[in-house]
Amino acid sequence: MRCPPGVEMRIDGHALLSARHYTLEKLRCSAYGAIFTAGLPAGVGAEKYSAQARAVLAVSRYYLGVPGYRLQGYQAMLGVPMPDATQWDQIEVVGDCAYKVFAQMEREAAQGALIFQDDTAARILSLIKENRALVAAAHAQGLSTPTERTGMHTTALVVKVGEHTAILYYSSRRQAGENLQGLLDQREAGRDKPLTMSDALASNAVADESRLIRCHCLAHGRRKFSDLEAVFPHECQVVLAVLSQVFDHDEQARKEQLNPQARLAYHQAQSQPLMEALKTWLDTQMADHLVEPNSALGKAIGYMQKHWATLTRFLSVPGAPLDNNLAERALKLFIRQRTNSLFYKSTHSAYIASVLSSLIATCLYAGINAVEYLVALQEHRREVFADPAAWLPWAYANSRASP
Repeated sequence: MRCPPGVEMRIDGHALLSARHYTLEKLRCSAYGAIFTAGLPAGVGAEKYSAQARAVLAVSRYYLGVPGYRLQGYQAMLGVPMPDATQWDQIEVVGDCAYKVFAQMEREAAQGALIFQDDTAARILSLIKENRALVAAAHAQGLSTPTERTGMHTTALVVKVGEHTAILYYSSRRQAGENLQGLLDQREAGRDKPLTMSDALASNAVADESRLIRCHCLAHGRRKFSDLEAVFPHECQVVLAVLSQVFDHDEQARKEQLNPQARLAYHQAQSQPLMEALKTWLDTQMADHLVEPNSALGKAIGYMQKHWATLTRFLSVPGAPLDNNLAERALKLFIRQRTNSLFYKSTHSAYIASVLSSLIATCLYAGINAVEYLVALQEHRREVFADPAAWLPWAYANSRASP
């Protein structure tokens, strides 16, 4: 009886980018002195850098977080030099093929039913230079700090668009609430208010909160007590035990794949009695002066009381999430870039980073090969610009199994 064949692998190491050298013969005409150079072999493209090479550079920079100068050194070690300035030139070509799709994904996301938002600090050298001028001008006017905003932020908006998920990034002076406002401004009139999940920082609020159904992250509220458990073990354990059961109920609903209405009914039956008892306990601690309001524990309790309605939205609105973990995980991609590369040179390079990181992250979330996707955008640039909706990551996956 024939057995299945055995399989062995041998792993080798190569440069991230490889190169092939062609030596072209040259002949001189003895009569006229003209020089004739042999042509390249059939099938060799006219461009020095292939679409695959550019896509690999984009993914290495915005997914792996490898800074240009570090990749430059690595490539030189393995005999395929790639200056960091050249890397940027090629990445910019990819961005030029992708920004229309990013804009289309914004328009689609603006119609989404559920939005997660969060932001983190960013560094943009051109804005840092502006900040120095603003500080100097403020000092000249006798002010200690500028009146203009000097902060820089990267916002992540993770939006459920029907069965799909769009991940959008923005790096600029704008805060998360302002970027969310920009997205809502593209929302079609007459649509239901979207559920919007965030923490309770003021930077997440939009100018008109009545345009959405605000949910606040229960995991943030839980964290305020878990951080104090060593100091106030009994009080914190009361809160943590209840919230642990609530999160267990949500996980069970996810495992059973309950639809939003069934999930709401399940939480109202299982979690609402627990949360009502917890609310009574929290109110008693403050009303009976069992906790000092200005203590760390008092502030944690005050946070829960102040935001109780938005923290417990999952008990009244179908589909309301409990936490903002999706946006926080999405931001890790930009935190990796910030840790490795420290900054962006200009607002333009920050924009290119936002565009390509958004498409790469959306591809990864959907299980799509991001390198192949970016290659396809380059090779079909004309079609992409003519109909960007057909080249959204999820549409590309459905209609084109390969670029």
